[in-house]
Amino acid sequence: MANSSLWDALNIPLDSTGDPKVLKETVRALFNIIEEQAETIRQLQATNQQLRDEINHLKGEQGKPDVTPPNRNPDQDTSSEEERKRNQKPKGGKGSKNDKIKVDRTEVCDVDKSKLPKDAVFKGYETVIVQDLKIETDHVAFQKAVYCSASEHKTYRGELPLGYQGGFGPTIKTLALVMKNVSNMSEPKILEFFSSFHVQISSGTLSNFLIKDQDLFHQEKKDLVEAGLEAASYQQMDDTSARVKGENHHTHVLCNPFFTAYFTRERKDRLTVLDILKNGRPLTYVLSQETYDLMKQLRIDEKHRDALRALQSDQVYSKDEMTKRLKEKLPYVPDRTLAKILEAAAMSAYHAGIGFPVVKIIVVDDAPQFKLLTEALALCWIHDGRHYKLLTPVIKDHQKALDDFLAQYWNYYHRLLRYKETPSEALANQLVQDFDALFRTETGYQALDKRISKTQEKKEHLLLVLKYPELPLHNNASELGARVQVRKRDVSLHTMTSRGAEANDTFLTIAETCKKLGISAYEYFSDRIRKSFLMPPLAELIRRRASQYPAVPLGP
Repeated sequence: MANSSLWDALNIPLDSTGDPKVLKETVRALFNIIEEQAETIRQLQATNQQLRDEINHLKGEQGKPDVTPPNRNPDQDTSSEEERKRNQKPKGGKGSKNDKIKVDRTEVCDVDKSKLPKDAVFKGYETVIVQDLKIETDHVAFQKAVYCSASEHKTYRGELPLGYQGGFGPTIKTLALVMKNVSNMSEPKILEFFSSFHVQISSGTLSNFLIKDQDLFHQEKKDLVEAGLEAASYQQMDDTSARVKGENHHTHVLCNPFFTAYFTRERKDRLTVLDILKNGRPLTYVLSQETYDLMKQLRIDEKHRDALRALQSDQVYSKDEMTKRLKEKLPYVPDRTLAKILEAAAMSAYHAGIGFPVVKIIVVDDAPQFKLLTEALALCWIHDGRHYKLLTPVIKDHQKALDDFLAQYWNYYHRLLRYKETPSEALANQLVQDFDALFRTETGYQALDKRISKTQEKKEHLLLVLKYPELPLHNNASELGARVQVRKRDVSLHTMTSRGAEANDTFLTIAETCKKLGISAYEYFSDRIRKSFLMPPLAELIRRRASQYPAVPLGP
């Protein structure tokens, strides 16, 4: 019922309440009004507290501290991890730890023979592996041979070994990268660590290690992203806030089972996402038939679409060229409309892309910038489930209705997980029917029923896994990638330069991809800094790993 109908349901003669049906509808309407009023009160209380805090801040005082209660009510927890993991199969054992340890030396621990009885017989050795690190300085005084040629007026000097340029060796440079980008240490703490071992290094020099002259690593990132885009039939994306030079930016996360990549940009609109999916290639624009279809979906006025019909062709333009042509044809078009036309033109050019991997499916949350970008879009069940956890009914019957529905919701989710293991057409058809039955449920709790209907509207995207069983049901992989950037932001509030943001993206990309590929980020950084190149490029490792798990081909 609409909200006005709730009040209408209460406007009945008192003598008619003997009718059970009328009484039931009246009580149900009253319950929903109570829920609406309770939610309104909660929102007003929160707004009131925010205003009080702002007044206190303006007075130079502090606002109310945000302290999480020690025994939080689970009904207020919007995380869906407990329900999602319920009934999942336990993971296998970890195996022997000693099998994974490389032994560097062996030392015999003998027994004092004077303490042995005369009948003691030697039975061999019992192996006990103890792990330890050797941390010590290795300051080297290189004696560089110097030769002078009088005839050439030239001096010849011996070359330092690779990796030792700049006054510091490869181990210090590698440790700096690992501490900053893997261990998430701040630069002052890294300096403190080095100084404790009597390494004389300035903050400026350390910053240069982490930011400047990193073209080798930037190219490695570009190459591994290219390989990652080719490696799977789908990609996952998410974003989180970032700060560059004190201004708000967004760090975008692009990933699949073989890599995780980071891109810090000023915006998070469709063109930005397209720029990321093109991996640095310049955006192109075309006014094809698909462009007009996309403009219609973006709700661009028909008069604008008709005015651009004369420009329809398959010719590809740069952004400046396309903008010029559009303004010549539509000189008074609003900026917002112009931006949407450019989005449509860029998307149609991307879909027809030749010479680069075009992503067919992305797994994302329900943010608008991801829509229409790819052939198919899969939504995250965990994001959808969180909306239900935000409901806070005060009526007992409504609380029970919510609990009962959530139990059915997650039971259906686990059925989808089992389908992914053994997919079949018959089971897919049954799951479609059961989805319709579940998400057409009417509980009488108005807020819950609205939420259920919104999930029903996402049916195509939530059930894409029935067509492509390789798709994950949630977007946790990209969320975990975003969490790495968030933890880094907690330690270092922002990067001071755009070059620093680029370096941060590159090294986070390499470190997280190394983790997914099961290789040591320390060993990789050391290999590249020493210029030994004994380890293969990450792009090659991604392609090798992907060849072992061939992507399921897209359906018609």
